[in-house]
Amino acid sequence: MNEATAMRSRLCGTLRAEDAGTEVTLCGWVAHRREHGEHLAFVDLRDHSGLVQCVVDGSVDARGEWVVQVRGTVRRRPTGTENAELGTGEVEVADCVVEVLARAEPPPFPVDDRAETDEGVRLRHRYVDIRRPRMQANLRLRARVVEAMRAAMAGQGFCEVETPLLWTPTPEGAREFAVPSRLQPGSFYVLPQSPQIAKQLLMVAGMDRYFQVARCMRDEDLRADRQFEFTQLDVEMSFVGPEDVLQAVTEAVVAGTEAAVGEPPGEVARLTWQQSIERYGTDKPDLRFAMELVDLTPVLAGTEVRALQAPSVRAVVHAGGGSLGRGRLDALVERAKALGAAGLAWFKVTDGGGLDSPLGRLLGEETQRALVETSKASPGDLLLAVAGDWRHACGVLGQLRLDLGRPPLGEGDRRFCWVTEFPLFEGLDDEGRPVAAHHPFTMPHPEDLDLLETDPLAVRSQAYDLVLNGWELGSGSIRIHREDVQRRVFDALRISPEEADARFGFLLGAFRYGAPPHGGFAVGIDRFVALLAGEENIREVIAFPKTQSGSDPMTGAPKPLGEAELRVLGLRAGPGAR
Repeated sequence: MNEATAMRSRLCGTLRAEDAGTEVTLCGWVAHRREHGEHLAFVDLRDHSGLVQCVVDGSVDARGEWVVQVRGTVRRRPTGTENAELGTGEVEVADCVVEVLARAEPPPFPVDDRAETDEGVRLRHRYVDIRRPRMQANLRLRARVVEAMRAAMAGQGFCEVETPLLWTPTPEGAREFAVPSRLQPGSFYVLPQSPQIAKQLLMVAGMDRYFQVARCMRDEDLRADRQFEFTQLDVEMSFVGPEDVLQAVTEAVVAGTEAAVGEPPGEVARLTWQQSIERYGTDKPDLRFAMELVDLTPVLAGTEVRALQAPSVRAVVHAGGGSLGRGRLDALVERAKALGAAGLAWFKVTDGGGLDSPLGRLLGEETQRALVETSKASPGDLLLAVAGDWRHACGVLGQLRLDLGRPPLGEGDRRFCWVTEFPLFEGLDDEGRPVAAHHPFTMPHPEDLDLLETDPLAVRSQAYDLVLNGWELGSGSIRIHREDVQRRVFDALRISPEEADARFGFLLGAFRYGAPPHGGFAVGIDRFVALLAGEENIREVIAFPKTQSGSDPMTGAPKPLGEAELRVLGLRAGPGAR
C-alpha cells in the first residue's frame, strides 16, 4: 500500500522498530497532549491506522482533536517506557515540529472506546463517532468483506451490472418508498426493495451470470437488524439448479469470512426446511450448540395424561438443568405459555434414571424409561416437553432452546447453514388464499407440481436460505421461467389473468421470448458484517444509519418540503404537515 501523499510520508500506526532513524511526516488528530514543564511535550497523534507518540522539545499549541502535521525522526523508546498495548509501542517520533492544520472544539464525547456514549449523541455527531477505533475497524472490515465477495463473484465468471434505482411498483411483500415524477405529475416511481425482476430480465437477456452490490430500500419498521436502506450481494445465474447457486454463494461468503477473520469457516451445513424445524424448531438454526429437539410422540401414544395428548409431543434436553429450582421452572412454564403453548411439561432425570415431575406419578415406569432412552437424557438433566400440532410444538421448543443454550453473539464458531426446500406457501390469508412464502416467482419443487391445484400448502419450493449462527443472511430460489407454470402459481394465489398481466405483464411478456432456467440469491451484507464484527446492531457497521424511528439525528431528515417544491412535483402537503 502506498501511504505517501503530498502532506505525509507515513501513516501513524505503521511505524515500527526497524524504522528507527527514518525522517517522517505524519498527519492526523491529536489524541492526547502531555506537557512536562516548559521544555518537553508529548503528543499522541492518531489517524485511521493507529496512534504514535511524538516528542516535542518545548511546549506545543495543539489540543485534543486538532488536526496537525508532524515532522520528526523515528527512534526507539527509552528502555522501560515501551507500551506493549500499541503496535507502535517500541518507537516514538522525536525532535518534532508541529504545524496546526485545523483547530477543533472539544468533541461531544471521548474519541476512544473507553466510555459508553448515548447512541443518539453518537448519531448526531456521527462524523466524530466514526473516528473511534471500534467504528473505524467495523467500516474497514465491511470494506474488506465486500471486496472479497466481489472478487469471488468475478472469479466465478459473474458480470457486475447496475440495475435502476427508479423502478416500477412490485408485489414483493414489503412497503416501498414512492418517488413522484416531475415530468408525469400524479405518477410515481418506487425505490427498489430488491432488483428481483430486473435481474430475471437480465437472464432473459442472456447475461448468464449477474451480480451486484445492490442498494435496496424498504419502508418497514426499523429494528436492530433492519434499516430503511440496506445493501446486499445480489446474484442471478442461468442454466442452473439449486446446487449451482448454493456453491457460488458459498464461495463468496467463505471468502468474505476469511477476509474478516483471517481463516475460512468450517463446513457449511445443509438442512431441508422440514429437518430444520424437526431438529431445531426454527428455519434459522443456531448450530453453535446442540440441544436438538426430540420426538416423544411414539412413546406417549395412547397416554392417559391429558396434558400430553396431542398430535405431536416434542421435547428438548437441558443438560444439567435438573438443578433448577421451582421458581425457575415456573418461569419456563410461563414463557412457553407466552409463546402460545397450552403448557410445558418438565421432568428432572434422577440418579436412578427415573423422572421427578408433577406428571411423573401419572406415567408408568416403562414409559418413564422410554422417555429417558428416547431423549438420551442423563441423570441431572431436565427434559422439557410441549404437546400440540407439530409446527407449533417445535416452534415453542425452538425458542426455549435458544433461551436456555444460545451462546453470546461473539462466542463460539461461525456456523453457516443452508436451509432448503421451503414450503411454496406459508399459509392462508383471511380470505382463504395461499400466501407466497418467498415471492410469486419461486419455482415449485418438480415432484410437487401436481399438488398446486389440489393441496397447495403441501407444495415444496426450490427456495433456500443461508443462516449464520441463527441469523438469516439472505434467501433465494430457482425462478419460474415458464409462463404456464407461472400462470398456475398465480392461479393458486388467486391472481386473475387480468391482474397478472397488469402487474407483471412485462415479465410474462419477456418469458415469451425465450427465458432460460435460472436462479439466484441475495446476501444481506449489513447483517453479515455485523455478525463477523460481533455487533448486535447493524447500525454499528453502517456509516450513516437511521434511528429506530427512521430519523437521521445528524441531518434532521426527514424534513418537510416547501410549497414551491411540492408544487413542482404536483403534490400538496397533507393535513399533518408542518
